[in-house]
Amino acid sequence: MTPLYASYGAIAVWGLSWALAGLWSRRTAARPPVLDQVAYLAPTLAGGLLIAVDARAAIQGSRLGFGDPALWRLSAAAGWGLFSLCLLGLGFTWWARLTLGDLWSSSVQRKDGHTLVERGPYRLVRHPIYSGLILALVAASVELARPAGMLGTALLVLGFWMKARLEERFLSAELDEGAYADYRRRTPMLLPFWPKGA
Repeated sequence: MTPLYASYGAIAVWGLSWALAGLWSRRTAARPPVLDQVAYLAPTLAGGLLIAVDARAAIQGSRLGFGDPALWRLSAAAGWGLFSLCLLGLGFTWWARLTLGDLWSSSVQRKDGHTLVERGPYRLVRHPIYSGLILALVAASVELARPAGMLGTALLVLGFWMKARLEERFLSAELDEGAYADYRRRTPMLLPFWPKGA
């Protein structure tokens, strides 16, 4: 097994386990208007589709019309290092998911009895699930080294950033605005070195 296959296998297992864990969630109390959510869904879905199609093309050895199949070749050690980063990112998402418990949701919404979570990975970044996914997908994209996959990853990162911004606006209005504003001042958004409050 190559590091690239191992990374995409890990992402597939993560996706399946994440879908099953989606059953563990409280009832929705409120959500933003559908049009607000469409804005982040467009780049997220386009990016995911592009990555899936490009990964399949890479496995089959085709080019998808994007030029050379790989922009660079990595050593086995570099590939396994990137696989480790992919696992680290996926593990970080699960740490966040378990910390949220039944407050988790796949879309932006407020759950019954929703409270601001500031423990576990939420002490490090305000959106650890997106942060972990970005790390995992960037690592896999560098392994794949194909332009279409990189474009797909960039679209997903944009979609996660847009979703995080919507989530923050929505939860600031739905929860204690002062507490959320204080949390934003103290905790970076997506990366530990991200400007606080941004």
